[in-house]
This record gives sequence, structure tokens and C-alpha cells, in this order.
Amino acid sequence: MDLLRFATAGSVDDGKSTLIGRLLYDSKAIFEDQLEAVEKTSRDRGDEYTNLALLTDGLRAEREQGITIDVAYRYFATPKRKFIIADTPGHIQYTRNMVTGASTADLAVILVDARNGLVEQSRRHAFLTTLLRVPHLVLAVNKMDLVDYSEEVFESIRSEFAAFATKLNVPDLTFIPMSALNGDNIVTRSDAMPWYDGPSLLHHLENVHVASDRNLVDVRFPVQYVVRPQSTQYHDYRGYAGQVAGGVLKAGDEVVVLPSGFSTTIAGIDTADGPVEEAFPPMSVTIRLADNLDVSRGDLICRPNNQPMVTQDVDAMVCWMDSASALRPGQKLAIKHTTRNARALVKDLQYRLDVNTLHRDEAADELGLNEIGRVRLRTTQPLFADPYGRNRTTGGFILIDESTNRTVAAGMITTAE
Repeated sequence: MDLLRFATAGSVDDGKSTLIGRLLYDSKAIFEDQLEAVEKTSRDRGDEYTNLALLTDGLRAEREQGITIDVAYRYFATPKRKFIIADTPGHIQYTRNMVTGASTADLAVILVDARNGLVEQSRRHAFLTTLLRVPHLVLAVNKMDLVDYSEEVFESIRSEFAAFATKLNVPDLTFIPMSALNGDNIVTRSDAMPWYDGPSLLHHLENVHVASDRNLVDVRFPVQYVVRPQSTQYHDYRGYAGQVAGGVLKAGDEVVVLPSGFSTTIAGIDTADGPVEEAFPPMSVTIRLADNLDVSRGDLICRPNNQPMVTQDVDAMVCWMDSASALRPGQKLAIKHTTRNARALVKDLQYRLDVNTLHRDEAADELGLNEIGRVRLRTTQPLFADPYGRNRTTGGFILIDESTNRTVAAGMITTAE
């Protein structure tokens, strides 16, 4: 079975945690003791119903305030597919947590309260998911039971969001009316909305096509670890372990190792379950090369005639995540790009982006918490990079404050020289 990673997003109290709880409950993906614990906690809180949001809101502060603060990951499977869910916060102050949860998602579910329609945070999260190049987007109009399952309300929200989406890069957009509290259109189609002829959420999640979203053209293999067993049985074994970031690798293929530029061929590909004939994203494998080259962590294996940009100057969109400081030109930070580490200088802040109006403030001189802007960086070591729109792995990076070791920003490379 293949794997689908998806994230929930949206404004505060739009029902994200309840949606995931309902999805897990109706698909029989929770254990009896988990349900009993949720029922007991619901009674202790004075809730008149079993609060399924408690399945994901695990922090004490989350349960006390009835909000999501941290990203909660949940795992479940159906006969058709395996799933990893990232339940992300709705508060604007936790935008950085939402970016973290959506950065690896194949699909994002943006929830909207049918009573309130699109709000500022709905647009913010929709923009962020497209900035993060999440290829599939579902607008879930929730709490339809509180508007008498009105088709007019749904169509009004659908039209408004469709108009906003024309300003964004949304390859695949789906609209689903639902009630997470009552289970309408979550796992099965709802009889309360006969005017809706589309799929339930689970049916859409099971059948959305994600295999073609991965880049199978550009071979990219960042080396994470050099495997040299000490056992005499494998004294001649030398392999290079990592996760395939792009393309298809096969035994006998000619490859080049960066930054050295030496060429060789692939002698074999090993996994934890034994040798395989080919490797593709997102497989984790160990590659054996025909020649003994100097290859170490941070190097990259690719095709001789299809190489990434080797550069020390990059332009990138950056989401600033640190509450203790701001990003300013002249700042020096550590950068982690694939398996490569270096130091970076912020040469220029080109503009700060208003995620609500998409207006560019070119007079901005800093980025504060949760703000997004375009910057130019100069690194001490060359990076092997692709534009983020072409490859999310080789196009993404994080910035780290060396004095505190905190991750202060997530970046998406737009161009490189």
C-alpha cells in the first residue's frame, strides 16, 4: 500500500481536531481503551457528548483551552492506503507549527466554519500550503449542521474561495461540505445533503493520485551516512545510505558525485529487506558504487547530464519562526540543506509579504515571528539545490541560530546562481 501524508489547517475552532477524531473513530482506527479514555475525559470536562477532538489534543494546555497548540501526528490505515495525519494549530501565533506540519504533506485539508465563511486565517493557511507546494488541496466546509445543511451557504463559500484560489498556484482543488461532529461526509456520504454528489472525505483521501507528484526525472540522492561494517564477513562492503529525493536509480546507471565531480556507476542498491533493482522517492536505501570514491555525508549523487545548481548564492522565501529575535540583513546563521550543513549570511531582505493581501512590502527591514519574506543568502559551502517548485527536498532548508541551537526559519529556494 502507498502512503498519503495530509495536514489539517484553518482558523481557530473550525473543527480540525474533531474532524480527525471522527475520521479515526468512524474508520475503526482507534482502540477501545483510547475511546474509553476520551469518553471519561469528556465527562470530567462536563461535555454533553464524546469530544473526539481529545484524540489529537494531547497537551494539558490544549485540553484546558480547547485549542490545538502543537502539531499532533496520527497514523491509521484502510485496505486501500496508509495515512499520516498532521493536525496543525489554527492560532496565528502558531503559524510556524502549521508550516512544520504542512511542509511534508501530499494533501492539505483547509477547514472553514460554515457559519463564518472564509476568514483571515483561512486565506493565510491556503496561501501557506501553496507556498509549501502541497499539490492537493481540500476545502472542507465544516459545521454544515449548524446552517441546516444549506446548499446556498456551501456554494457561497465555494465561489468565494475559488476566486481567491485564482491568485494562488493550486494544481488540484476539491470542495466537500461536512459535519465533523455528526460524521456527515467524513467516512460515508451524508443523507442530509442530497444536493452534494461528490465523494466523502475518506473516499477522496483513499483515491487521490499522488504518485505523479514526486519528481521521477531528476535523480537526487543526498548521502546521509557511509556504511562500513566492521564485521569480517563484510570487510569489503562500502555503501552510501540516504533517502532518494528525486528520480529513479538502477544498478548499472552512470552517476556523478558532487562536489568532487567524479563519475562512476551504481553497483547495487540495498534496503533493510534486501537488494532491490531500482529506488525512487521516498525510499530509504544504501547505494553501492562500482569505484572507491571519496564520498561522505553531505555529498550528492546525481546524473552526469542532469545536475542541480551548485551555488553559494540563493534567493529564497523564508518563514521566520523565532519569537526572541527578527531576521535582518547582515545576520549570520547556520543553514541545513538536505544532509549538508554550512553557515549563511543574510545579504538582503528583498521584501516582506502580506499573506492576506499578497502585497509586497519592499521597504521592510526585518522579518518578525511568523512573517514571510524573500531573502538573498550567501553560504560558506556550496549547496546542491533545485528550485523548491521542482523538488521540495533539494529546494528546502532550515536556518538555525548557532548561539541557542534553535531553528529560527524555514526556507524555500526560488532561484540560485
